[in-house]
Amino acid sequence: MSELLAKFLNFVESTHLQEQVAEVDYVGLFSNPWFLVPFICAVLYLLYKQSFKDLILIVAFLGVWWVSGTQYMDTLVVGNELQISKILPVLFGGAALVGFVIYLFFGRSD
Repeated sequence: MSELLAKFLNFVESTHLQEQVAEVDYVGLFSNPWFLVPFICAVLYLLYKQSFKDLILIVAFLGVWWVSGTQYMDTLVVGNELQISKILPVLFGGAALVGFVIYLFFGRSD
């Protein structure tokens, strides 16, 4: 099992996935018609099908992506030291989001 995990981590490091995600130009992405048109079509289709769970997941994903790029997230680690007073709101917010998603999928019935 650890060999499989090591191979996966080596693959992620070789693709430089973390750097690619960190360097995404979201302004350029959401102004690019090759991304925007299919994205809007997918959202409109989900609205037509009334698939609100999927829409909420898309909004949550975009919200987490936006929050991860804020100045607040840049100040979580200062001088190789984790700022506990700043990380606790992030942890509680993440736990609340995970709890909401679990409630959305398992706590409610359509």
